[in-house]
Amino acid sequence: MQGLQNNVFPSKLSLNCRGKLIDLSQPKVMGILNVTPDSFFDGGRYRNLDDALRLAEKHIEAGATFIDMGGMSTRPKSELISVDKELARLLPAIEAIRAQFPEVVISADTFRARVAKEAVMSGADMINDVGGGTLDEYMFQTVAELNVPYVMMHIQGTPQTMQENPVYRDVLSEVEDYFIQRCFTLHSLGVKDVIIDLGFGFGKTLEHNYTLLNGMRHFKSIGIPILAGLSRKSMINRVLGTKAADALNGTTALNMKALEQGASILRVHDVKEAVECVKLNNETQPSH
Repeated sequence: MQGLQNNVFPSKLSLNCRGKLIDLSQPKVMGILNVTPDSFFDGGRYRNLDDALRLAEKHIEAGATFIDMGGMSTRPKSELISVDKELARLLPAIEAIRAQFPEVVISADTFRARVAKEAVMSGADMINDVGGGTLDEYMFQTVAELNVPYVMMHIQGTPQTMQENPVYRDVLSEVEDYFIQRCFTLHSLGVKDVIIDLGFGFGKTLEHNYTLLNGMRHFKSIGIPILAGLSRKSMINRVLGTKAADALNGTTALNMKALEQGASILRVHDVKEAVECVKLNNETQPSH
């Protein structure tokens, strides 16, 4: 597959979000908005539409380019809810934020093809799939038909099983092969805008997570943007002895590392601090 990279994956510095071009030559920030009762950090805080709108406004004012909205938690051993329940949580929130903030790019965080389709019909501009197409066989074809950008995450197992005993011979090469093969499939279906997410905490040990973070620049050779989702995760807390509520400083440290390693998008709970990371990282680049 190595020889296909230059032909199949020309290096992309922009996303076409339903006619709106997002320039990724400078990193951007994606603010998390979970309309769920059980997400690992903010579960239950934003189920009310007014609360969700206030958080969206806070994210946007702090500099978020994207708002990533999820209706089902994918934390380890999370409950697998019905499609109808996920839609009932997610669609009203997307519609409300689309109406209130027409310029923001809305990402729908789901691994289900039906939810992806209805989310885009309700106003979402892109899909963020923690399953990378492995948890719903119709996802790739659906994204191709929707003609929207697609964040494809790497996962080993499912959210319910992924942390039981993740094993790799060589985590860097295995995750790279996963992306190359699946990007080739997406390209063959006509999907034009793909972003990869290494899937920190999704079927990885602490060592796997840091090997991937330290080797993130390795994935730049695939030629497509990288999203880093490190915010308040256990890979921070297990090193520092903190809990998610106290992991902002650790998140900031790892976000800066991800930017140094070539990340194009930071997916975070705390937008202001991530935007500051981007600004400071820009100042440390060779052109300065």
